Amino acid sequence: MPTPSMEDYIEQIYILIEEKGYARVSDIAEALSVHSSSVTKMIQKLDKDEYLVYEKYRGLILTPKGKKIGQRLVYRHELLEQLLRIIGVKEEHIYQDVEGIEHHLSWDAIDRIGDLVQYFEEDESRIKALRAIQKLNDN
Repeated sequence: MPTPSMEDYIEQIYILIEEKGYARVSDIAEALSVHSSSVTKMIQKLDKDEYLVYEKYRGLILTPKGKKIGQRLVYRHELLEQLLRIIGVKEEHIYQDVEGIEHHLSWDAIDRIGDLVQYFEEDESRIKALRAIQKLNDN
C-alpha cells in the first residue's frame, strides 16, 4: 500500500497523464509545489514498487497497478469535494480541507461517504432540509 506522499504523486501523475497524455518531472514538481529532485527520487521509488515505469530522459508511464490506484485516488478526492459542497463548506476551503483529510480515511469510510453523497443527490429535498438546519444554526 502506498504512503500518503506516494498517493499524492500517483494521483498527480494520473491527472497529468489524463489531461496532457504525459507527465514530466517539471509538471509534477509544479503541481505538487516540490523540487524536481524530490520528484525524481519519488518516481524512482514508485518505479521500484511497480506503480510506474520510469526511463531516465524518456518519461514515465503508470503500470496497471498504478493506474488503478490513480483512478481510486482521483475518485476519493472528487467524492470528498462533493461531500463538502453538499454539506455547505465554502468553496475557497474545499481543496485544502480535502487535502487535509483524504489520507486519514479508510476505504470503508470512503465507501460510506459515497453512500451519503448518493443519498443527498437522489433527492434534492434532503439538501434543502440540510440548508434549513444550517440556516437555523447560523443565527
